[in-house]
Amino acid sequence: MVSVVDIVTSASRREPIPSPAPGRLVSGGDGLWLAVTAGLAVVTATLLAVNLPPSATFLNQAAAVSGWGVFCAALAWRLALAPAPADPSLRGGGGLTALLSALTLLIAACVGSWALTGLPASMALSAIGLLAAAGLVACIGAATMRAGQGVAAFRALCMALVVAGLLSVAVGTVQVFAPQWADGQWIAISSLEGRAAGNLRQPNHLSSLLLWSFVGALWLAESADARGRLARSGGVVCLFVFVFGLVLSASRTGMLGLLALAVWGALDRQLSRRSRTLLCLSPLIYALCWLGLTAWADWSGHVFGGAARLRSEADISSSRFRIWADTLGLIAQRPWFGVGWGEFNLAWSLTPFPGRPVAFFDHTHNLPLQLVVELGGPLALIVMALLIRALWRAWPAAGRTTSSDRVPRQTVLLRSAWMMVLLVAWHSLLEYPLWYAYFLLPAAFAWGMCLGAEQGPAAPSVRTAVPRRAALPLLIASVALTAGGLASVADYRSVVAIFEPGDAAPPLAERIAAGQRSWLFSHHADYAAATTSASPVEVLQAMTGARHFLLDTRLMMAWAQALADSGDVERARHIAARLREFHNPASTEFFAPCDAAEPSAPASSLPFQCTPPTAAMDDRDFH
Repeated sequence: MVSVVDIVTSASRREPIPSPAPGRLVSGGDGLWLAVTAGLAVVTATLLAVNLPPSATFLNQAAAVSGWGVFCAALAWRLALAPAPADPSLRGGGGLTALLSALTLLIAACVGSWALTGLPASMALSAIGLLAAAGLVACIGAATMRAGQGVAAFRALCMALVVAGLLSVAVGTVQVFAPQWADGQWIAISSLEGRAAGNLRQPNHLSSLLLWSFVGALWLAESADARGRLARSGGVVCLFVFVFGLVLSASRTGMLGLLALAVWGALDRQLSRRSRTLLCLSPLIYALCWLGLTAWADWSGHVFGGAARLRSEADISSSRFRIWADTLGLIAQRPWFGVGWGEFNLAWSLTPFPGRPVAFFDHTHNLPLQLVVELGGPLALIVMALLIRALWRAWPAAGRTTSSDRVPRQTVLLRSAWMMVLLVAWHSLLEYPLWYAYFLLPAAFAWGMCLGAEQGPAAPSVRTAVPRRAALPLLIASVALTAGGLASVADYRSVVAIFEPGDAAPPLAERIAAGQRSWLFSHHADYAAATTSASPVEVLQAMTGARHFLLDTRLMMAWAQALADSGDVERARHIAARLREFHNPASTEFFAPCDAAEPSAPASSLPFQCTPPTAAMDDRDFH
């Protein structure tokens, strides 16, 4: 039987990194098809401005899933048509094995949370599907590299990233300089005055996209042949545009990522002098653009969000330090088995933390902390060790150079792909980009390409092909991935009708009931049921699913009131006490009777939310 790792390799560890002959990397028709499919995977997912409630980015993620399915299907088809390998033996690389093992453990943790902590099936299936998709895309990336088609595939990906980056900078320019032009259909309306968020609606997401676009443009310029002067000049222009876009986003993540690229330029002697100079000067270009925009804002009376943020934001961490401190507190309470995959928000919201941030957090904004608090220390350390091993094993291939390498562009390719992985890993220490398909899948592909080339080098004339019996399952799985993304959109429509009903929509109760039958989004319907139902029984039934997604003010008030009305006053008081810790203005009316009560009034005469609980509780008392 062929294992999943064996699928993406077709030779012993001593086989060479495949190096196609110069000038015959890909035919014109194939190159155009790969560019189009890569565009579906990247450009559509990052430029789609239309959104349907309740999720602002669901359509972008669905486009990423289906688009990457199409791109991977195109690559798997090319692998299936490749000639049979001279050596039919199949052996897996240690790095790819580590990466797939880490994903498998995460899937197992998700299944365990589904079975043991009550994580809704809709949330569990969504997470399992994305993790499995990441494994598939990583396998396709590795197989493509091993088959000697990595240059063509990476060129298509970089072209898509450059196009997505340029269009995103155009969107961000409108959001900053002419926000009245943003219509929500072609250009997303930014909620942050004077800051670019792109159509991904978050400045830090825009910054990570632009950093990837920067790397893509750099590699395209590096890989241009001697006659590609126009391509190299265009690449330089793109790099300046992307730095300007990073300034418009005013994202600290983007600023730190640009410093990482500058370090790359200072250390990597395989890059051309022009590229190294641009990389090293990029922080200076960033600073000059920042000063120019600040001067423009002062002169014109407009708002540049970056300068305004520096003047008004006292907490440089944006509450991250406090959420990290609370996370460490949760880890100390449950160090061995954690709170369960996907259960951080529920555990944090229902555990007493008097100094908690005002915002409702559904993630720790730090990947290692997230894994430890949800999986427990032992399992999280195993997963992190596997991921670090996979990243470490990817580096030798990216760092390797040989005097016989006839295609130096492939060395820069691997280093560029590795930098993409490193940039999103760096971002994951401050945010959670890998929880979004439009970052997870490209990162998995770039990582897979590096791991597909981790075997030692030899003569570049030797090529390796993936057997048809191995390529066919990859093709079938890629088609299934495309179908899965499209099916998720159809499934999503049942909950859209709850929050944005049409003229002929049935009553709310019927729409909620239909949404609760959704495979992937029933928790959104549960939220609607819990916050609109008048019956305490119906509210408590809906809370079974709704509480696991994101506890906010409306949900906590509805939950506490339903518990009190059903006679469970002690647990109602606990939820009210936790809600009070958030100091959210939306709960002012809920606590108004407490503020108006006489200090000497007996506790028995006060509403339940005015009396603290008498017993110590946490989220485990509400499962």
